[in-house]
Amino acid sequence: MTRQKNLFKGMISAVAAGALLMQFAYGLAAPIELSLEDSVAVALKNNPVTKLAQDDKTISAWALMEAKSGFGPNLTFTHTDTDTNRNPFDLSGSSWSSISSAFHITSLSILSRWTSDNDLKVSLPVYTGGKVESQVKQAKLNVQVADLEVSKTTQQLKLDTTTAYFDVLQSRNLLQVRQESADNLTAHLKSVQIQYDSGAVNKSDVLRSEVELGNTQQDLIKAQNHFEVTTVKFKRLLGLPRTSQVRLKDSLEYGEIPLSLEDCLRCAMEHRPDFAQAQARIRIAEEGIRLAKSQNQAQVSLNGDVDWNDSRFPGFKNGNWVVSLMASIDVFDSGLTNSKIKTSEISLTKAKEKVVQAEDTIVEEVSEAYLNLKEAENRIAISRTVVKKAEEAYIIAGIRYDEGAGTNLDVIDAQLALTQAKANHVQALYDYNVNKAGLSKAMGVL
Repeated sequence: MTRQKNLFKGMISAVAAGALLMQFAYGLAAPIELSLEDSVAVALKNNPVTKLAQDDKTISAWALMEAKSGFGPNLTFTHTDTDTNRNPFDLSGSSWSSISSAFHITSLSILSRWTSDNDLKVSLPVYTGGKVESQVKQAKLNVQVADLEVSKTTQQLKLDTTTAYFDVLQSRNLLQVRQESADNLTAHLKSVQIQYDSGAVNKSDVLRSEVELGNTQQDLIKAQNHFEVTTVKFKRLLGLPRTSQVRLKDSLEYGEIPLSLEDCLRCAMEHRPDFAQAQARIRIAEEGIRLAKSQNQAQVSLNGDVDWNDSRFPGFKNGNWVVSLMASIDVFDSGLTNSKIKTSEISLTKAKEKVVQAEDTIVEEVSEAYLNLKEAENRIAISRTVVKKAEEAYIIAGIRYDEGAGTNLDVIDAQLALTQAKANHVQALYDYNVNKAGLSKAMGVL
């Protein structure tokens, strides 16, 4: 009896352990629950697009350090060993004291003919005609442009992630609509079959209901596939494994934006990174003109030179030094400087034209997103009312058919109208949320 109890306890323990292992395995395969905010954070962390923009920003920062080095001194050390003989292997000279018949060298005095020289030079720019100053300003502006590029790339990735998130929500909601339609038509077919078996309706009602259910099931298959496709794209954008399971926490909702079109346009001009980039490139082009004109200015530098030389390595026996202040100016350069100035002036003109183009683009993008948002907002209110009426009409059509006062076609038409009404409402909510995100991005505040 005791043995049986122990065996029973062992079986219970084994079952419990197996259950824990199953729960553990299920926990590992549990879907990843993501809100919209979570999704954006994951995308910013995993997507390589922002990393590339950050790399470009780092490069521009090092370029600024390179430009600033033009203000500092330049120190150069040179060591030279020189052979002063005509030819160290010339046997006619006195370099060889004796040579055996077997060409064995017993004495060699070539080293006395060599000179070791060490030269230490330092140069400090005193005046460059504004050349270095312009290079530094350009480099600083390029850092600003690169930083704005990071913001622009980040905002675009946020918009792409948000749109992909809403794509999954929309496809999920439409899948639910198609599933409800299939369930309703399945239930209706059963009711039709019962009435047909009792002789209350014709075979045509059964066939028509079966056809409509088959069509709806095909739509359901398409909706399921669309949901899976949007989910795959969403996971790829976030950098998640293809086999991972995700579950979205949020839903398609309506939230009013209390802003006028003029408010949105004003905000865009203040916050759009691409507009700020276009303005920064004007200043870069202006510094380019100053840089080109600096070639016509005098270049002044303070130089120091210390030299040591000796007939023996390393050559630090004899030393002398020189300090000089050197000024130079290009008198004639065959039109090179003038060509650079003209090229820079054209670059400035182009930069100003691009600012105008950027402003026009902003107005177009903000206006389009705002108007599309308002359109979707109006459709939401109407589609919500239509769904309620379609649901009521479907219920009435079903009751009338069951009572023999309505036709099978009335029920099918009511179901099709209900499905379309719900799909339109989902589409309106989707369009509103996507255009809301698009408007935020167009305003530069996403």
